[in-house]
Amino acid sequence: MSAARDLVLGRVRNALRDAPVAPPVPRDYRPAGRPASLETLIDRLVDYKAVVHRIREEEIAATVSGIVSGTVLVPPGLPHEWRPAGALQDDGLAQDRIAGADAVLTAAAVAVAETGTIVLDGSPDQGRRIITLLPDVHFCVLRPEQVVAAVPDAVGRLEPRRPLTWISGPSATSDIELNRVEGVHGPRHLHVLLLAA
Repeated sequence: MSAARDLVLGRVRNALRDAPVAPPVPRDYRPAGRPASLETLIDRLVDYKAVVHRIREEEIAATVSGIVSGTVLVPPGLPHEWRPAGALQDDGLAQDRIAGADAVLTAAAVAVAETGTIVLDGSPDQGRRIITLLPDVHFCVLRPEQVVAAVPDAVGRLEPRRPLTWISGPSATSDIELNRVEGVHGPRHLHVLLLAA
């Protein structure tokens, strides 16, 4: 086995002997630090079929209650003033209890305006990944200062060892005939509660 391996690797080295050296890849084409545009983020989210609500912080609970009348699941670290009346807190709930909730309400870690992507990192106000995947509706609270221009800016704000979930609109997939189906891998409805600056 070692002789065959050495033979194959020897042939590869021989074939690559005269190959030109690849030049360094430029990395300055999208520098971090550009200003973020809330309007660009909103346009991208709407394009992805998310619903954006521009509200004040004190309107969060009423907005959620006005859209969903059933059980709203919340992570343990979500501020109490954001929670609608009767919210069910996830303290390690079983999968069937999570799936039985009508909606989930979380915060976010960061959002990327250019791609319309919201990132969750499993912080106490965002909770376990499972709570944002099983309910049919996801409400996500986003502050303007959490919005960055591009992916490099978002990556710079994130802790890579945390469980990151990148969300670009409601869960959707297409079959071979390009028929779009929503809700296969997560919520069918995404409501972004963008707080007033």
